[in-house]
Amino acid sequence: MIDEAAIRVATPADIPALHALIESAYRGDSARAGWTHEADLLGGQRTDVAALDAILADPAQAMLLHAGASGPDACVCLTDRGDGLAYLGMLTVAPALQAAGLGRGMLAAAERHAATHLGATRIEMTVIAQRPELIAWYIRRGYRATGEHRPFPMHDERFGLPRRHDLSFVVLEKRLD
Repeated sequence: MIDEAAIRVATPADIPALHALIESAYRGDSARAGWTHEADLLGGQRTDVAALDAILADPAQAMLLHAGASGPDACVCLTDRGDGLAYLGMLTVAPALQAAGLGRGMLAAAERHAATHLGATRIEMTVIAQRPELIAWYIRRGYRATGEHRPFPMHDERFGLPRRHDLSFVVLEKRLD
């Protein structure tokens, strides 16, 4: 179960811990302890300190975090895309805590934040098409596949080093009203 009082908007002081959390959940052997990792699809980094700093400096974006006993153990990024649309990305849960409800709780908190603070009536995300188990998880939470596909930035190392050449994103969307 998630402690709603432990969720807050991240500040620049949180960046080092957030970076460590995100990398541990998405890449490398540490990520394999959880079920949501991309380690088999991508090497390299998931994000970097400069990208996190840019997110926190952008008034159209917010990073929510769940403060655990030893620092952030979950986070999610929201971007106001205008016209009632919010973009959700980088939903992260520490690998050892996955499957305990923290991801569901952070997703619900992000949806509330998007509606309340961004005026969003719908929220979208992109998920790597080669991750059917994660797509199914979001669908069980009310998201639907829009039928739109977007290219993966195959040659931009800031997003990782592809281990396959067929990576792409599917777009998922949920109405918030």
